[in-house]
Amino acid sequence: MPDPLLLDDVRHTFTGRHGAREALSGVSLAVAPGEVVAMIGLNGAGKTTALRVVTGRLRPTAGAARVLGHDPARLPVGAARRFGHVVGAPLVDPALTVTENLRVAAQLHGLPRGAVESAAAAVADRLDLTTWAHARARTLSLGNAQRLGVACAVVHSPEVLVLDEPTSALDPRGVVLVRELVQQRASAGAAVLVSSHHLDEVARVADRVLVVHAGRVVGALDPGGSELERRFFDLVLAADTAGAGSATGGAA
Repeated sequence: MPDPLLLDDVRHTFTGRHGAREALSGVSLAVAPGEVVAMIGLNGAGKTTALRVVTGRLRPTAGAARVLGHDPARLPVGAARRFGHVVGAPLVDPALTVTENLRVAAQLHGLPRGAVESAAAAVADRLDLTTWAHARARTLSLGNAQRLGVACAVVHSPEVLVLDEPTSALDPRGVVLVRELVQQRASAGAAVLVSSHHLDEVARVADRVLVVHAGRVVGALDPGGSELERRFFDLVLAADTAGAGSATGGAA
């Protein structure tokens, strides 16, 4: 059985008034059922671009992405209903209440009518959103809005979950709630891909940590190992040094 989430030698170049910029230069990764894979990197490393490809929001210049065996830009309805993600703007209508947003997300993801109410209530409770159940999304704090976006992405218990910086605006309590949610989805058999630049946080939930730098995966870290930050910067420095050597023809 193929991995439910796959990037195979994905490349992408942005072009504009100031010329071309290669954002991805051959990213390959796979996430198995029940596995949490974290992409870690400095700002501008290419993490979000890779996630935009895997969620079908960006067509790669070369290479292929697959979600549940399909091109994410052309997911059939059955596969789309098994997929959840927050990359960029979440699936949230600012004019609707928290509960209304969760119900709409459940319906859009194909939950049976009789299961919508209970699914919305369950995920609101899990992410501690019940206090704001009747508040319109536009009135929420940044952290509560981020939790609502994650809740809308998981209300249907997806088999594949992709989250870009899911804890960036959260307080410590919110970070723990999202961490527990990610672990719960993986325990239920979901393939989970998370990106972040907070190494210490993703190391708490990931089975594998992939270091992304200058548009490619330059190494992996054992999340249970020691001195993660030092080893992360060692990989980044080694990649930069190798890149500088290639640019000068390998001259000493």
